[in-house]
Amino acid sequence: MPELDNALIVRLLDLVGIGVFALSGALMAVRLRQTLVTAGFFALVTGVGGGSVRDLLIGAPVFWVQDGAIAAMCIAIALIVWIMPERWWPGQVLEWADAVGLAGYAVFGTAKAMAWGVPPAPALMMGVITGCVGGTIRDVLAGVPSIIMRPEIYVTAAALASGLYLLLLWIGAGTATAALVGALAGFLLRGAAIRWSLALPTYRAGQDEPR
Repeated sequence: MPELDNALIVRLLDLVGIGVFALSGALMAVRLRQTLVTAGFFALVTGVGGGSVRDLLIGAPVFWVQDGAIAAMCIAIALIVWIMPERWWPGQVLEWADAVGLAGYAVFGTAKAMAWGVPPAPALMMGVITGCVGGTIRDVLAGVPSIIMRPEIYVTAAALASGLYLLLLWIGAGTATAALVGALAGFLLRGAAIRWSLALPTYRAGQDEPR
């Protein structure tokens, strides 16, 4: 029974990550005044982009090709976003949806990589890729500056979620506990970055030049 609970928690993180990333992709298309077809495409590539790259890297079957319900869910989310008034999606809802997807998907990506025999360090990177690539594809398609090219904390939040998940597993915490705590920590860090514009220091050109 505990194993079933663990599998359920990890699966829920997967679905939450896909769903909220699809939501963020559809919202981006709507804010750009695009068609329903474009909104559906944005939702799909944002929802499955990171997981697709992860599966290709670890040698797993690309998950959404094997499960038709995933693409249907992304398209359904795009339809809901497209027919609802824009006032229902105010302010930073896109950023917060992205934060949820980032944290949940990073943990799931790491868990799946470990299940496919990937060592912990590369598995952490698979989590970061799973959490970050979908949003990056969305931004590139939309023609806006990608979040990973800005100093605002983003990739670091995905790394925290994945790293904390691995650390808790290593010290003996259950899979469900490690997954939930890791995802929550990643979400809180990304949420703090959104709320207070937290950013990492950037390289300053010429900082080592003699004065």
